[in-house]
Order: sequence, then structure tokens, then C-alpha cells
Amino acid sequence: MSISILLLEDDSLFGESLVDLLEDEGFKVTYVLNGQDALDVTYKSKFDLYLLDINVPILNGMELLQELRCVNDDTPAIFLTSHKDKEYLEKAFLSGCDDYMVKPLDNDELIWRISALLKRSSLMVFDKIELLLHDSIHQTIMYDGEILELSKKEYKLLLLFMQHFDALVPKELILDTLWSSSDGGSDGAIRVHINRIRQLLPKMKIENIRGIGYRLVS
Repeated sequence: MSISILLLEDDSLFGESLVDLLEDEGFKVTYVLNGQDALDVTYKSKFDLYLLDINVPILNGMELLQELRCVNDDTPAIFLTSHKDKEYLEKAFLSGCDDYMVKPLDNDELIWRISALLKRSSLMVFDKIELLLHDSIHQTIMYDGEILELSKKEYKLLLLFMQHFDALVPKELILDTLWSSSDGGSDGAIRVHINRIRQLLPKMKIENIRGIGYRLVS
């Protein structure tokens, strides 16, 4: 499956050259010229990376990313801009970007930064479990090369265990993560989901710390 990139750049000549570069590297690119079009397309498609020029029409790159972060979109983002001053750089990172490149770009450096960011951010690997962290919509988890069929709560619970590997996960944290206050869970409901995960991942050990919580160990 190819990596999907949203490119926002209002200089069409430069933007098209970036599309050619990225597609030559095997990426799938959606290219837009203004921030509103970029925002609209994020409602329709899921991306693995955002490449965002900052000074673009209608909605600038920082405003766009701030809106996306406010709705819990944690897709990795790299800003592309001609600005070099520290104050501007600080504003860029505060708006939620993961990296920042100053134009004119070095093509090789851009590809290296994209590859490093995707490697660091998009995949969590635990033993033979591969969790696509940026696929929270489809909730894709692979085990030993096979996609696991998980409910939303099973996905959240396994993610919680992986994020706290070999550490105690209190029952209260599990309840808060899996259920809203109006849809309260129970100890029995937690056990049902844990037993389901144990069936799917027989080599993983989930210890029951009686009366306190659970712990995932290898």
C-alpha cells in the first residue's frame, strides 16, 4: 500500500515539480492550491503525511494545521516556507507541525525527512504486532502479517496496553479510555475485551493484577 501525501502549495510550477518528485519516489500525492481545498479534502480522504506551504490563499498552512489538530488529527506534518526567523519557526511548531523546511528545498533532504518522520510516527511495532497509529479511522492492527478484526474498544484497549508495555494499566484508566461516563463499563466488560485480545494474540501475556489493573508482558 503506497503512502498517501497531501501537498498544499500555491505556486503551481513548484507544486507540480514536488508532485513529480514524490510520485517518482512511490508516494501517492493529492495536490491542492489553497488551504480551504486542503481542509475539504481531509474530510474525504485519510493521509499519511501533510506537506504544507504556509503562505497560501483563503486559509494559511498554520491555520489549517491548527484546525486539524483541534479535531484530533495527528497526521505528521511538514511545513514548507521561505521564512527563516526563529519567531516564525516557533509559531510553526506551536501550531502542531512535526518538521519545518525552508525554501529553496533540497530534494534529497526532503525525501530523507519524509522517510524519517513516517518511520518514527506512523508505525508502532511490538513483537509481531504492527499498529498503524495514523489509521485510527480504520483501526488497523496487523499481527504476523495478518490484519486483526477488532472492535473499536478492542483497538483502544490493545493500543493502551502497547503504550504502557510492561507497566500496570489501572482499571480506572481502562474504563475512562473505553467508555464515556454515560456509557459506563464494568470489570466484567473489561474481562470480555481482554479475553478477546488473548484469543487473537495467544503469544502475548496480559497479567491480571487483582483488584488493581492489568499489565501486558512479552
